[in-house]
Amino acid sequence: MSRKQMSPPRNLSLNVRKNQYLKVASSFVASFFMVYLLSASIVIALIFGFLLSIITLLISKKKSDKDAAAISAAWPEVIDHLVSGIQSGLSITESLIGLTTRGPLILRPYFAEFEIKMRTHGDFNLAISELKQRCAQHSSDQIFEAIAISKTLGGSELLNILRTVGTFLRQDLALRREIEVKHGWIKNSAHLSAAAPWLLLLLLSTQPATSRAFSTPTGVLILLIGLSMTAIAYVWMNRLGRLPEIPRVFGSA
Repeated sequence: MSRKQMSPPRNLSLNVRKNQYLKVASSFVASFFMVYLLSASIVIALIFGFLLSIITLLISKKKSDKDAAAISAAWPEVIDHLVSGIQSGLSITESLIGLTTRGPLILRPYFAEFEIKMRTHGDFNLAISELKQRCAQHSSDQIFEAIAISKTLGGSELLNILRTVGTFLRQDLALRREIEVKHGWIKNSAHLSAAAPWLLLLLLSTQPATSRAFSTPTGVLILLIGLSMTAIAYVWMNRLGRLPEIPRVFGSA
């Protein structure tokens, strides 16, 4: 395997960031010219260009959050594969390496890197510690910490520990999904309430009188105040609707 393939998660993160910046810039330029053609007002076009670029950034961030949620949801399947591998007679190292091809797709790059580390220096404790830090989630910490302790002390209860952790993770995921569904309709209503005044402004900006009114210093001040209030309301709404993150008890290597 080439050196370029040794850090897939990091390369993937850099590519995602570049795509986000490109999408934000493209949305600003496109929305600015479209609104300017409708309203003939540079001020209103700038405001909507800024709004659309922020919306694009939030959508990209939401996709990243979905990827993180997908990683969290994949850990119970990882436990199932590990239990199955150990029961079939494989060592814990072989079971972890097997996840490179048999594990959840979203997690395979991490285990591929673990395999490379093991083939490079053969230090299991170092490789599992680096894998834990790369995944950096509460769920993965529990799994890798149990594996590290079992490997070091020769514990015979690894299967029972993994099954118990898998049960807890599934219960936690089910509860969080239920809460997210209940919060979803509230957040959607808040999004619509925040967007309604700006949609009305976009419709009114096709009238020359509206464009002239908001091109004055007073009109610019009103737009900036409205933009600030919308931003504060949106941040406050998201803070209230955000589920608390479970702290990483075993976060330090």
